Amino acid sequence: MKFIVTTQGLENYGAHCEDGKFSSGNHYWKFKSGTDYIVSGLERPQDAMAFVAAIGIDNGIGWKEFPSEVVTEDEWEAQWDLTDEFDREHREFKLSIMVKVDPRDPETYRKFLAK
Repeated sequence: MKFIVTTQGLENYGAHCEDGKFSSGNHYWKFKSGTDYIVSGLERPQDAMAFVAAIGIDNGIGWKEFPSEVVTEDEWEAQWDLTDEFDREHREFKLSIMVKVDPRDPETYRKFLAK
């Protein structure tokens, strides 16, 4: 089974010009886009989300990224109206930038562990 796991990013603008800390009042967080992962090799959505968390959570002073949604590949595919040109193009673009990972194949996620 395959799952699509979406992450949410947060950027701390306060970390660009100040220390960015909550304690000093120099934080200013804004939502940013995250990453979409196609996760294969697992049977349950919670396992797919936990796997992405294990390889991809970023928790620095200037940037945070964490899993926010998981759907099956079939659920993800069902959202597109393939008779609509915009939907078809948007779907193809999303697929072209998705990160494919599989816990059975360390080469698919090795670069994330080097953070």
